[in-house]
Amino acid sequence: MASAFDIEEIYPDEPSVRLPRRQSGTAPQGVAVTLMADYTLRTRAALPSAAIVALLAEAGVSSAGARTAISRLARRGVLERSRAGRNSSYRLSRSVAASLSAGGHWILASTSPAAPWDGCWTIVAFSLPQDHSAQRRALRGQLRWLGYAPLYDGLWISPHELTRAARARLAQLTLGAVTVFRGRHAELDAAGGRPPIEAWDITAISRQYDEFLRRWTPLASRTGSVDGEAAVRARTEVMDTYRRFPTLDPRLPLELLPAGWPRQAARELFAAVYDGLAEPAERHVRAVVAAHAAGASPEVRAHTTADLLAGVRAHPCAAPPGLTGAPGASLA
Repeated sequence: MASAFDIEEIYPDEPSVRLPRRQSGTAPQGVAVTLMADYTLRTRAALPSAAIVALLAEAGVSSAGARTAISRLARRGVLERSRAGRNSSYRLSRSVAASLSAGGHWILASTSPAAPWDGCWTIVAFSLPQDHSAQRRALRGQLRWLGYAPLYDGLWISPHELTRAARARLAQLTLGAVTVFRGRHAELDAAGGRPPIEAWDITAISRQYDEFLRRWTPLASRTGSVDGEAAVRARTEVMDTYRRFPTLDPRLPLELLPAGWPRQAARELFAAVYDGLAEPAERHVRAVVAAHAAGASPEVRAHTTADLLAGVRAHPCAAPPGLTGAPGASLA
């Protein structure tokens, strides 16, 4: 099954690296998916390939890189292709649109204020042979998406309950080689005891929050003065950055974190920037699409954080003529 986003974007060298590695340039496929989601998720509108290339160029992606990204997303079933003469258009596949809608809700819900913690931890212990590397990688990736972190090799933890859907998914990935417990941490007198919260690199996560706050705070108070092209670019970048936080900081209990933990401040700042730029960004995307549309322009509509939290849903659409993509994608 194709994925719109991969856990390796957040943990590129899983399991040894806990935080995103700084990379030069852009990730064309990720930017393309974010752009399509931000302006076509409601309608599943098919955008001319030339318009997508033009929008990606504004985000710093070369024409060749943009076309390669679009082609690969179509082969993965993330985008569906249609043709009218010599002109190609692409839209999000139905399953990817549904997954991105669920993912948008997850991003906002996972960073909203958490209920009081009951003091218990969920422990997932597994043992897989070394020659089952693909299975081990899939399991670790799924655990990361579920908000778990490795306290020790083969022993992952979370402060939250394991849902029924998560139980079924883990059972499929491990084929019985996993055991799940839930209980309280027993403090040891020995100096060598390791608190469960140390499964996360709290200092490094805090630096990620601080960098996010420094980067976007100056823009939050002047979103109304940002021109359309800059608004699209900034809105894409802020979403592409912020969507990593629910996995880096999966609602870790505030009582275990340093005072003044910036989760809520980052959430409020994200909303101020993302929502504040929605109107000028939508106007600009409409103009770019109209410039490359042979006939009537596809419907472009931006959504807000409130829409994401409520659950943005694509309208049912008949497949356009010449459809060549295959459905089947998810965020996790």
